[in-house]
Amino acid sequence: MPQHERVPSSWTLRPVPNKDNGTSSSVHLKSQDPELPFNFSFEAVFPNVFRTTYISDSHPLPPHPSIPTPTQDLSNAQVNVQATTTSKKIYIGEISARVDWSDSCPLVTVSLGYSTLHQDLPHRAYVVNGGGVGHYSRYYRGTLHVGLGEKAAPMNLSGRRFQLSATDSFGYDNYKTDPLYKNIPLLINATPRGCIALFSTSHARGEYSIGSEMDGMWGHYKVLRQDYGGLEEYMIVGRTLKDIITTYARLAGYPLLVPRWAFGYLSGGMKYSMLDDPPASEALLELARKMKENDIPCSAYQMSSGYTVSEHPPKTRNVFTWNHHRFPDPKAFIEEYHKLGMRLIANVKPYVLENHPEYQKLKDAGALFTDPHTNQSAITRLWSAGGGESGLGGHIDFTSAAGFKWWYEGIKKLREEGIDCMWNDNNEYVIHDDEWRCALNEPSLTVPGAAKYRPEVGLWGRSLQTELHGKSSHDALVDADPDVRPFVLTRSATAGTMRYACSSWSGDNVTSWSSMKGANALSLNAGMSLMQCYGHDIGGFEGPQPSPELLVRWVQQGIYSPRFAINCFKTGNDNQVGDVIEPWMYPEITHLVRKTIKRRYAMMPYLYSLMLESHQHAIPPQRWTGWGYETDPEVWTEKIMDGETQYWLGDSLLIGGVFESGASKAEVYLPKASDTEDGFINLNAPYQHLSAGQWVTLDAEWHGAGIPVLAKVGSAIQIGKDIQVLSPGETTNPAQLPLDDYRAVEIFPPKDGFEDRWYDNAWYEDDGVSAVAKNRISKYEISYAADSKEVKVKFVRHEESGFKAPWKSLHVILPPGDGRVVRCVDGTVVKELRRDEQGRRHFQLGQA
Repeated sequence: MPQHERVPSSWTLRPVPNKDNGTSSSVHLKSQDPELPFNFSFEAVFPNVFRTTYISDSHPLPPHPSIPTPTQDLSNAQVNVQATTTSKKIYIGEISARVDWSDSCPLVTVSLGYSTLHQDLPHRAYVVNGGGVGHYSRYYRGTLHVGLGEKAAPMNLSGRRFQLSATDSFGYDNYKTDPLYKNIPLLINATPRGCIALFSTSHARGEYSIGSEMDGMWGHYKVLRQDYGGLEEYMIVGRTLKDIITTYARLAGYPLLVPRWAFGYLSGGMKYSMLDDPPASEALLELARKMKENDIPCSAYQMSSGYTVSEHPPKTRNVFTWNHHRFPDPKAFIEEYHKLGMRLIANVKPYVLENHPEYQKLKDAGALFTDPHTNQSAITRLWSAGGGESGLGGHIDFTSAAGFKWWYEGIKKLREEGIDCMWNDNNEYVIHDDEWRCALNEPSLTVPGAAKYRPEVGLWGRSLQTELHGKSSHDALVDADPDVRPFVLTRSATAGTMRYACSSWSGDNVTSWSSMKGANALSLNAGMSLMQCYGHDIGGFEGPQPSPELLVRWVQQGIYSPRFAINCFKTGNDNQVGDVIEPWMYPEITHLVRKTIKRRYAMMPYLYSLMLESHQHAIPPQRWTGWGYETDPEVWTEKIMDGETQYWLGDSLLIGGVFESGASKAEVYLPKASDTEDGFINLNAPYQHLSAGQWVTLDAEWHGAGIPVLAKVGSAIQIGKDIQVLSPGETTNPAQLPLDDYRAVEIFPPKDGFEDRWYDNAWYEDDGVSAVAKNRISKYEISYAADSKEVKVKFVRHEESGFKAPWKSLHVILPPGDGRVVRCVDGTVVKELRRDEQGRRHFQLGQA
C-alpha cells in the first residue's frame, strides 16, 4: 500500500459561533499550514462520549456516516474546563480529556479517574495519507482489544493487523482469514482499570494495526488508516465493557426486535432448492415432513437461491424470479410449507447478470454503478451458477433511486407471495475499482446535498451499499406488513446495517474442530459490536461432512448461542447441487441430536428474554467470561481473553466446550467477582456444586454428559415446552401449533444458604411478533432464599405494559438430588408435581 503521510502543522484556535473557546466542552483548531489547511475538532457529546473530526475540503467528513450525528446531551453532567493558550482539559465526572496543540499536531489524552486509557502518539497523532487519513495512538501491551465486528479468532485482537473491508470469504479459516464479511470499525480496549472505544463512522476501506507494528523511535502504537476522506471518530469511556457497549448502542442504535420463532432451529442447505428431479418444491416439502417423522422441531427453512435459477441456459441466478419447473406454484408451495410449521427465509442477492430479464431496464434507469473509464454501466464478474462459476453483470447501486426502488418492489412482491423473511446474501460489494461512480440520488442518503461530494465508491465506501441494501429490504417488509416486526438476515454488515437487519451469521465457514472452536471468539466480538442475534452454520457450510462426533459436539455447542442454524453447501461430485447436513444423517446419533435440539426449544423463554434485554439495553446474550467479573485477575489471562473455549449465555449459564476428537473431559474456569460468591452447579452428572475462582475438569462424553454447562448459584433459567409453540401475538395458525401456555423456572439455590439472603431473577416476555411501535414487553420476577432444609420462593408478574402471558401458573424445578421443602414466601408448602428422569423435583406455584 502506498504511503504518503504528512502532518499538518501550526495549529491555532478557530472561532466557532456560539462557542466560548475558553469555557466550552469543545476544541476547534485550524492548521495554518498553507499546503494542508486542515480543521480539527474535539467535543463532548455525552458525559462519556467525545467526537473528533479531522477534515479539509479535499478530505471531507464521511458523506454518509454509519451513525447519525447525535445531539449533544450534557444536561445531567457536571462539566469543568481548564484552558491555556495551547491546551484545554475537560472534566466530566471522573472522566477527563486533554487536548494539547502546542506541538506539531493536536494530542488527545483521556483518563478515567487516575488511569490513563488513551494517549495520542506525539508528533504523529493525526496524519494525512494521500486521499485518506490516519490516527495513531499508544498501544498498551498485555491488555484486551475486542470488537471490529467479525474478525478471526482469538477474541483478543491485540498484536494483529486487520483490513477494514468485507469480502465473500467462502470456506475461510477462522484463525487466519481477513477480511471476513463485516466492516464495523469499533475497537474497544478493555483493562481492569477501565475501558475505551474508538469508532470511525466512515464506510471507506482501511485497516487497523493493533500493536502489530512498532518502531524504535515511535514505540508501540495502534493506528487506524482510512483510504479516503476525513476522520469522524467517537471515543467512548466506561468502567466496564457493559458501559462501552450500552453507550455505543445509544449512538449506533439498539439491536432490533427478533421474532420469537427465530430462536428455534433454522434448517437450510443449497441442495434442496437446486434440484430438478424431483423438483425442489417436492424435495423441500419432504424435508419438512422428515422433521416431523424424526420428532425434530424446526421453525424455518433458509431457502437458497436455487429457486431463482433460470429454467433455460444459461442457468444463472436471477434474483426476484422463480424457476417454475422447480416451483410450479410458489404460493401453493409456501402455503403448504406453513402448514408443516416452517417459515421460509428467501435468499436474495443484490446483483444482476447480463442475462437477467430486467438487466437492460436497470442499466437504462441508472440503477447500476458507472465505470468512469467507459462512462457506461460498470460490468464485473459475479457468481452465476455452481461452485466457482461466474458471469458478467452488475451490482445494484443502492445510492440510485431507481436501484433502491427496484429492490424494494422485488422484496415487497416476495412478501406478498407469502415469503416470510429476507436473507440478504452476497452483499459484501467486492468491487475492484475505487473509481466506480455512485448515482447519489436516493433520498435515503442522510447527507443533504449529497451530489456535491465526489461520486467515487472509494470515498462513499462499498459498505454503504450493504447498509442501504438492508434498509431497502427492511422498508419493503415493513410496508408489506406494518404490524409485524421485519426479519432481515444479512451476511455482510456495517454499524448502520444492523438498524435494518435483526440477525447475521459468520458466513460460509468450514467443517473442522478448529472452526467450531474459533467460532466462539467470533460470536463474542460480534455481540460486542451490536450483532447480538448471531451464530454459525452448525457442522460447517463448506468442507467435508462432519463426523458423527463432531456433528453432535457442534449441535451441543450451537444451542447455547443466540442463533441456531444448520445450513451448508458441501462441494462434491456435483457442484451445481452440493450436499447437505441433515439431523438424522447418522441414525446412531439421531436421538442425541433430537434431545439437544429439544433442549434448545425448552430454553426458548430464556433465550428470547435475552433478546428482549438486548433490544432494550444492548447487553449481548453471549458474553466473554470476564463480563461482570473484571475484578478477577484470571479473566485477564491469555486463555480467557482468547474467548475460544468458554463464555456466558446470559447471567445464568457458563458454557464450556470440547474441541478435539475423542476428548471426554473439558477444563472450565469458574470466575469469581467477590468472596461472597456461591459458586456453580454442574448441570451434567454428577451435578456437583463447585466453588468459584478455580479451574475445574469435568466429564464431557459426547454421547453422555455432553459439553460442560454450569449454572451460577442463585440464578434462574426460564423454560417452556420442548416443541414448537404458537407465539401469543400470531393471528393465524396454519400448522395448528400448541399454545405457549407452560412456563417453568429452573432455580439453583446454594447447598447451605442463609434464610435472609434472597436471590432475585427477572425475565421479559412479549407477544413474539408485533412490530416495535405496537409491542408491549412485560417483566416477571422470581426470587428465592434457601437454608439447609427449605427453599422459599416469591414470584411477581409485572404486566402493566398490557402484555399478559398465556401461561397461568409457574412451575419451579430444583436441581437433581435437591430434597428440600419448597415454600411460598408466606410459609405455605408448595405441592410437588413430579420427579423427572434427571431426578429433578417439579413444583407448581399455582395461579399467579
